Amino acid sequence: MRSLLKSLLLWILALSVTLVLAVFQRVTGPTYPRRLSVNVDGQELQLQFPRTHPGDGGLPVVAPLDRERPEWQGVVRWRRYPTSEPWQELPMQYRDEGLQAELPHLPPAGKLEYRVVLRGPSGQEVLLPAGEAVVARYRGEVGAAVLIPHILAMFASMLLSTRALLEVLRSREHDGRWMVLGAMVALMVGGLALGPMVQKQAFGAFWTGWPFGSDLTDNKTLLAFLVWLPATIVALRRGRTRWWVVAGWLVMTGVFLIPHSTRGSEVDWSEQPSSSAEPGPSSDLGSAGEATGVTMPTGARYS
Repeated sequence: MRSLLKSLLLWILALSVTLVLAVFQRVTGPTYPRRLSVNVDGQELQLQFPRTHPGDGGLPVVAPLDRERPEWQGVVRWRRYPTSEPWQELPMQYRDEGLQAELPHLPPAGKLEYRVVLRGPSGQEVLLPAGEAVVARYRGEVGAAVLIPHILAMFASMLLSTRALLEVLRSREHDGRWMVLGAMVALMVGGLALGPMVQKQAFGAFWTGWPFGSDLTDNKTLLAFLVWLPATIVALRRGRTRWWVVAGWLVMTGVFLIPHSTRGSEVDWSEQPSSSAEPGPSSDLGSAGEATGVTMPTGARYS
């Protein structure tokens, strides 16, 4: 009974660690919306700037200004990323949620950078965000039949590898053999089988990591597989897995702590024709934050 209770507590601990890692990856990744709280002319605005857009259509941008203040207007300044193209301006219109605009559609893995510029009745301008422009990446729609099993398998791999670590640290008599093997199976299914299918649907290529490219998500998956492989081999041979599991878990955790989608696939615009979209007049803003006559809002909070 005591052994069963201890095992249950270790599973709860492993689950807690896995959830923390999963949430950290989600909220620190470059696809997590960028949030900003700022006061504009006495109105507290809570803005959310999308950093990824799936499927067809353009990326929606909203500035929740009160419609009863039509004297305030806005535009979205944008350009393809990474380029030094002139900034373009897309006028925003008042709709149900405030000032809104839709940025042009880009091909999968295409990126653009953008910011909102609010213009008051006295000619003042408020630049949002005040620092670096928001970078957003477009992707294809990924089917739930592929995406959900991929997420579950990767989560299971993290959970089982963490539980294997706790098991081998429990005592020298416990090797966590089936947990080690289970973590490898889940990693192979979620990362090496379903991962490329997700990548193909989202960005048009099965694998863009080493040796074909530098996609960090693909490379992370490959590295996780390689560092867990020695523990798997030792477990198959029924050897002592303790230090192999400890070393493998430490490296895998370091890999998983890298935010998801960091340095992911992106279109090389140098090989593409210049932007033909004409959402509005070009701006002479030379680079992010170099516009003149622009007010940088004070007291802004970013996340």
